[in-house]
Amino acid sequence: MSRRVVLIGASGVFGARMAARLALWPGIELVLAGRRAEPLVALQAELAAAGAAAELSVATLDRQRPSEVAALSPWAVVDAAGPFQGASYDLARSVIEAGAHWVDLADARDFVAGFAGALDDLAQRRGVVAVTGASSSPALTDAALTTMTGNWRRTWRIRAAIAPGAQPPGLSVVRACLSWAGQPLACFAGGEWTERPGWSGLEALRFPGVGRRRVSLADTPDLDLLARRVSEEGLIFAGIEPPLLHVLLWLIAWPVRLRLAPGLARLARPLRALAAPLTRFGAPRGGMVVLAEGEDAHGERRVARWSLATGPGAGPSVPGAPALAALRAIGEGRLAPGARPCVGQLRLDDILAELTHLPITTALEAWSPERQGLFPRVLGDAFEALPDAVRAAHGGGALTLRGRAASRGAGGPAALGRRIAGLPGPGRYDVEVSIRPAQGGEVWTRRFGARRFSTRLVALKAEPGLFEERLGPMAFRFSAACDAAGFDWIQERWSFAGVPMPRWLGPRVRARTFARDGAYRFRVVLAHPWLGVIAAYAGRLNVNAP
Repeated sequence: MSRRVVLIGASGVFGARMAARLALWPGIELVLAGRRAEPLVALQAELAAAGAAAELSVATLDRQRPSEVAALSPWAVVDAAGPFQGASYDLARSVIEAGAHWVDLADARDFVAGFAGALDDLAQRRGVVAVTGASSSPALTDAALTTMTGNWRRTWRIRAAIAPGAQPPGLSVVRACLSWAGQPLACFAGGEWTERPGWSGLEALRFPGVGRRRVSLADTPDLDLLARRVSEEGLIFAGIEPPLLHVLLWLIAWPVRLRLAPGLARLARPLRALAAPLTRFGAPRGGMVVLAEGEDAHGERRVARWSLATGPGAGPSVPGAPALAALRAIGEGRLAPGARPCVGQLRLDDILAELTHLPITTALEAWSPERQGLFPRVLGDAFEALPDAVRAAHGGGALTLRGRAASRGAGGPAALGRRIAGLPGPGRYDVEVSIRPAQGGEVWTRRFGARRFSTRLVALKAEPGLFEERLGPMAFRFSAACDAAGFDWIQERWSFAGVPMPRWLGPRVRARTFARDGAYRFRVVLAHPWLGVIAAYAGRLNVNAP
């Protein structure tokens, strides 16, 4: 006998992606539910044409009339519609009273905070599972943190952020953001509860695999749930693409912050209409990042980061993944009866398993900030997996490496730039590289025949995994991508005299350090979009005693 799953908001931004996945589940009857029949019927036809394994039907209903949902005799109800800000528990209560399971994508703090108190006794009496917040926040955040910090003694600080790719927003999402933009939010920061304005701050945060995005303080259930995990700070941020929309929301929130306006809810429809055409100018990729700092089981200071990056069009599938994982766990009997937030209920792998069909990548990184050596700090736990020759060269001690290298480069202005900087010209050279520890990093002095130049490399304390190489007034910021043979230096940005500069204006650096046949090797290309290749050299070095 098929289990009937009612998906409310099936034709919405998130619901349609969930419907596509649920339609592939055999043994269920999927009821596509919403307020208007036309988009639901169109979705039903689309899913059937794609080879749905589930039975498909359509139901028009109003979530303000809970009896309409209960009358469908569901096995489970998934609410992907919202908005949940200011919503009552009447619909969830009606579903539970009917003996059906409940899963929702609620992102409203008050709704999630009061869910268990309002519904747990009823859910246990009826023997059903009811979970709220089965979405990016708080379910995915919590699952990532459990994986990151499960064996830590204590956690001091947690910062999470979500930055979707550019896409026309749903009206519920716009209403949710406007409901708290500029409003005072209770936050745990500085070791105590305090108030900060919603959508305050314009921090530039790096999302691995996506780039830097502007983010501002968001009001989600994580503000309450992260506070239970930390001793100093637990905050969550959000970003909007394109940056113009993000800054616009930041600006219009100011009258609310200054108590000149009660709120922005009335602007939901015009702002959505404005946002839709502007999204074509935003970046299509989106991401999520969770950063934690604390003390591990051995008493060592640790920093860990979990990140997710989505390809174009894949982002709207992420919020529904925890709900799908929760529904699968309910069907397999892995969740006990009762009503509660979707925290501590799902493993990270179970959530990510619902996204394997999409161009989505994730990474889990960890660092020991007090570890000796620049690259052991920058590369974190990945350093230990590098080949012996690479670890020996970058272990942090004073070393001199000698060997041979070949170099090439363009003429004209590029050659003049090479000579000024001391970089090698075209040819083959005996090479000597001296590495000496210095405050916060290392000084590298390179000799290619008679030419010599020095750079200073430093780790960036505020940006785990990033380091800078400084050559005169120029500074190049890098991240590192490790593999079995070595690591690539990936240029993130550059600056002149401490001022960040546009990428199109300056040099671009590509570098790799790796091992082959047991020997340490390197490749470096320094080029300019106007001048061509300034210097490109590659070679092999042997590690000698200092």
